[in-house]
Amino acid sequence: MKKLSKIIPVFFILIFLTVGFTINETKPVKCLIQMTNYNGEGAYVIVSLMNPNGEYEETLNVLGKDPEWYSEISEWWKFYGKRRPNIDAISGETISGGERTVSILQIPINKIDKGYSLRFETSVEDQKYYKDDLQFPLTTESLNSKKEGKGFIRYVRMLTQ
Repeated sequence: MKKLSKIIPVFFILIFLTVGFTINETKPVKCLIQMTNYNGEGAYVIVSLMNPNGEYEETLNVLGKDPEWYSEISEWWKFYGKRRPNIDAISGETISGGERTVSILQIPINKIDKGYSLRFETSVEDQKYYKDDLQFPLTTESLNSKKEGKGFIRYVRMLTQ
């Protein structure tokens, strides 16, 4: 009986550690964003994880380092601006017309094929704001695909690592 009482706590600790570490496990996905040939300032681009109810879950990537302009990305700002957590997903400067950029998104594995989606929002100073320049379901298939934008983004190509 003494052996069993020592084994049970160890068993629960192992289960906790296993579950705790797999919940936050991410998959690195290469994301190429190709912009349309527009004239004007560089675009701020926000990549967000949206839950199955269409609500913001997490900010995965921000192109544009000047927080002064974040409020111009109005839908995302409603989510981010209330709490203003530190964003460790800020990965670069704005991206101008005709340019492309590549970054690595850390996609939570437990959100793939579960009804979540990725949303790409774009905003250019003195021009338009696209709350869903591109949005698509977060599926295993979409993480190895090319998707067309409808605003400043010409296309996004995803490639799992």
